[in-house]
Amino acid sequence: MSQTIVVTDAVRVPAHAITMHAVRASGPGGQHVQKVATKVDLRVDLQAVEGLAEAARARLAALCRHRVDADGRLMVTSQRTRNQARNLEDAREKVRALVGAALREPRRRKTSRPPAVAKERRLEAKKHRAALKRERARPERW
Repeated sequence: MSQTIVVTDAVRVPAHAITMHAVRASGPGGQHVQKVATKVDLRVDLQAVEGLAEAARARLAALCRHRVDADGRLMVTSQRTRNQARNLEDAREKVRALVGAALREPRRRKTSRPPAVAKERRLEAKKHRAALKRERARPERW
């Protein structure tokens, strides 16, 4: 069974919420790929993550919405290396990074207004472009 994933001092994914399954990896590799299960599928019960505030839990659900199975578990896979133990550590690191990203609150956007000079420049460019297109048009019959 997997160990607890510690994200911060207060936030952790307990071992009972993690399910690890090893399968054969895809891609090139010859005989090694066909006989050794090195790819790691890690499933994490998102409701069991400890120390997560409701806002952070909502951000985590939004971050993971495409990686969640029918049971509400986060699915993370890794087949980066040819070693199952390293792939397991890589998948655990992916989970740690996702939960860590959910802990950071997004910065609030400060509303701003374009300066008057920028507006003027934009309108002048539009007028110039319109004049160029007008010159290219067929001459009107008099």
